Amino acid sequence: MTKAEIINQIAEQTGVAKKDVTTTVEAFMEAIRISLAENKENVYLRGFGTFGVKHRAKKTARNISKNTTLLIDARDIPSFKPAKSFIDKMQ
Repeated sequence: MTKAEIINQIAEQTGVAKKDVTTTVEAFMEAIRISLAENKENVYLRGFGTFGVKHRAKKTARNISKNTTLLIDARDIPSFKPAKSFIDKMQ
């Protein structure tokens, strides 16, 4: 499902104009992005899940075709862990 499909579905279910739904969905996604990327804070959505930041340590990797070793820098990546109630509904 794409963002456009989500917007269409919400607009149909609520009767709100697509333009307003689009603004709301994009603001929601931006709030999550700012919380994770800039503030390094987790986002907890009860009954849905947790968006979090995981730290990946620096590591070495190998380029087999050139037989060389690379150094991959440490970095933060976004993660999502679904809530138990969400997982239970999937079964």
